[in-house]
Amino acid sequence: MFSGLMSKLAGVGAAAPTIEHDEFVRVVKDGSCAIVDVREPSEYAAGHVPGAKNLPLSQFDPAKLPKGDCVIICQAGGRSAKALSQAMQAGRKDVRHYAPGTGGWRARGGAVAG
Repeated sequence: MFSGLMSKLAGVGAAAPTIEHDEFVRVVKDGSCAIVDVREPSEYAAGHVPGAKNLPLSQFDPAKLPKGDCVIICQAGGRSAKALSQAMQAGRKDVRHYAPGTGGWRARGGAVAG
C-alpha cells in the first residue's frame, strides 16, 4: 500500500515515517494494514484503536510485527517512534507510526475498543 512512499522517504533520510490522521482514519476503517499498539497490556485494555494488536514496547521484537504494511501506535508517539526505529533497524520498510497516539486519536473523536 505505501511501500512506494516508504522508498521515497528512505531516500531522503526520514528518521521516523509517520501516517497522517486522515489516512490513519481510512486504514482503521478499511483494515488495509495492520495496527500495532506498543503500550503496556493494562493501557491497551483500557482502550485501543479498533483492530489494533498489542505488542508492548517492554517486550518488543520487530520479528513479531505482522507481515506487510503496518502502523505502530502508543499513547502519545514516543514509544511508537522507538518501536518504529527498532523495526527499521531490523530492515522493515513497510512500517510507519501514528505520532499523535491513542490520546490524539481520542481527541479527534476516534473510537476505541476495550
